[in-house]
Amino acid sequence: MWTTLLTLLAARLGWPGEDDPERGDVPGWVLVTLMTAGLVVAIWALAGPALSTVFETAMNRVLAY
Repeated sequence: MWTTLLTLLAARLGWPGEDDPERGDVPGWVLVTLMTAGLVVAIWALAGPALSTVFETAMNRVLAY
């Protein structure tokens, strides 16, 4: 009886079943997010000083006029 009631409740509320193809896709987007964040940190660490110099040079040229 409880199993039937829970099954009907799950179907009514739209809970995903065990055969849902979208279930378990969370590790994919988590991996993409972590890899993107890692790339941003690595590029920032390597190119940060050079980008800062380029920005300061550009601002000095603009302010000189």
